[in-house]
Amino acid sequence: MGVIRSFRKNFSDFFKKLFNKKNARIGIYGPPNAGKTTLANRILRDWTGDAMGSVSHIAHETRRARRREGVTIKSNGGSISLDIIDTPGLATKIDFHEFMELGMDEAESKRRAKEATEGVIEAVKWLENLDGVILVMDATEDPYTQVNVTVIGNMEARSLPLLIVANKVDLPESSPSTIRDAFPQHPMVAISALEGKNIDTFYDEIAKRFG
Repeated sequence: MGVIRSFRKNFSDFFKKLFNKKNARIGIYGPPNAGKTTLANRILRDWTGDAMGSVSHIAHETRRARRREGVTIKSNGGSISLDIIDTPGLATKIDFHEFMELGMDEAESKRRAKEATEGVIEAVKWLENLDGVILVMDATEDPYTQVNVTVIGNMEARSLPLLIVANKVDLPESSPSTIRDAFPQHPMVAISALEGKNIDTFYDEIAKRFG
C-alpha cells in the first residue's frame, strides 16, 4: 500500500506542477551574431513595447542570459504566455585575440573573453530549466557547424521542442533552404528579425510548437 500511495502522490504532484505552470520558458539560442537579441527585441517590442537589450556587430556582446517574464503572444485566435530567455552566443572556442582585432586592449579583450566563456556555460545550464528552444541561425552562413549540430543534438537528447529560425532573409545572399535541407527533422521558419519580414508566420509557429 505504501508503494501505491507514493505513486499516487508523485502522480498528483506531477499534474499539479504541469497545470500550475503559468508561462512556458523558451530559450533563444544560436551562434554569435545570428540575431538572437534582435529577435528577442522584436518579440518584446511587438507584444510589450519594450526591448531586451542592445545589439552590436561585435561577437559575444551578450555575455549573460537575460530573461523577460510573461510575454503574451497572440496567434490564430489563441495566445501563449512565455518567459523569453536571450542567451549568449554559443561557441566552441573564444579567443581574446578576436577582441583585440576589434581595437580593444589586451586587458579588456581578456576580460570580455572570460565573460563570454562564462556566458556560454550559463547558457548551457539554462537548458535544464527550459520548456523549449528557438535556435537562431544566420541564413547567409553555412548551417552545418559544430555549434548548431551540438545544440540540436542537445535538444533532441533532452526531448525539448525546437523551432529553427533562419534569420537575415533580408540579405541577398541568404539561403534559408540550405538550413532546411541540413536539419529537415525540425520545423523551420525563415524571417528577418531586423525588418520584421515573415514575423507573423514566426508567431504562428511559436503557438503551434510551444502552445
